[in-house]
Amino acid sequence: MPIKITQFEAENVKRIKALQLTPAENGLTVIGGRNNQGKTSVLDAIMWALGGDRYRPSQAHREGSVLPPRERLVLSNGVIVERSGKNSDLKVTDAQGKKAGQQLLNSLVEQLALDMPKFMQSTSREKASTLLRVIGLEEQVNALERQEKDLYDQRRTVGQIADQKAKHAKELPEWPGVPLEPISAYDLIQQQQAILARNGENQRKRERAEQLERQRAELAQELAKLQTQYDTICRDCDIAQRDAIDLLDEATDELEASIRDIEATNAKVRTNQDKARAETEAKEYGDQYTALTAQLEAVRQQKANLLQGAKLPLPGLSVEDGELTYLGKPWDCMSGSDQLKVSTAIVRALKPECGFVLLDKLEQMDLETLREFSAWMETEGLQGIATRVSTGGECSIIIEDGCISEAGHPADTADPISWKAGVF
Repeated sequence: MPIKITQFEAENVKRIKALQLTPAENGLTVIGGRNNQGKTSVLDAIMWALGGDRYRPSQAHREGSVLPPRERLVLSNGVIVERSGKNSDLKVTDAQGKKAGQQLLNSLVEQLALDMPKFMQSTSREKASTLLRVIGLEEQVNALERQEKDLYDQRRTVGQIADQKAKHAKELPEWPGVPLEPISAYDLIQQQQAILARNGENQRKRERAEQLERQRAELAQELAKLQTQYDTICRDCDIAQRDAIDLLDEATDELEASIRDIEATNAKVRTNQDKARAETEAKEYGDQYTALTAQLEAVRQQKANLLQGAKLPLPGLSVEDGELTYLGKPWDCMSGSDQLKVSTAIVRALKPECGFVLLDKLEQMDLETLREFSAWMETEGLQGIATRVSTGGECSIIIEDGCISEAGHPADTADPISWKAGVF
């Protein structure tokens, strides 16, 4: 059974003159009263009794009292805690009547149950870490968080490069109608020289035909004497003429223009190649970005599945981007009542055998929310001792001038007043 506070007595502690309190076993016991009447002193005294010197008030002795502070607290497991004397010496007695010390109390009581503001004032990441520790997933979720961060950073870098590549490719000009590869001036000159060589051969053949024609004219006069020679020359002449008649010279104008424009053309070719490479690189990085996004979503889903399968201290709790959330809202977007509910549930889960928590300043809750909060604590079998600036019916007891006052009647400061606290 979780340990509860069954009885508490205090005298001359901070603003408390004399007080005897029996909290309700489950739900809220609300300590009400006006400001500066000693409400928070009751919680401080309980913290000191159970938490030891780390929670000792800087001015523990009530101002104006000649008697030293005295406290007595009884837990539901039979442990009795007492502080008394000039030095407020601690005396702890277990259920068998054996003496014990602060070490026993530390093993029974969750420190954050005494000091809820410490949890509430921690960072959202610290709260998330506490929750993950409670459900036993801190190491696994932290590993996934690191993996998620690495993938996110990697994807962001790839995305930036992809954007830069795409922008660079878009800014580059593109020339239509040019070859895919740069033109070689050497190849064009070789083609030109080949054509000139063929044209030169044609010219040589023409000159040969002309020469033979002259010879034939000369030999015609000597035809009678040189008939044989004439016939041979005629045959050669016929052959030469047939060779020359179908010859056509090739034009080199286009090649000459290409040679003149080669540098400008190649510049356009290189520009087009640069644009194509830039577009290819942009697409590659875009594909990497898409793949990393899929990996990132897979890690996030794995983390979500891990948390969904965990036994959480409060339905709706989760950890997103390393921060605690409740019903999808981060800590700073939660209502004050939800923050208290979340804190109470997590602190309770830290040490389930500690069945109580101390809550200060519940005036931030309206009456309906306060009733719902108390009903939830009762359902959870959790005892809450809380303060609220109020003297209304929602208060279990009213503190007036350091003592418990019955409703509508000032407290008798000469003797401590015992009040059986109940939940509303």
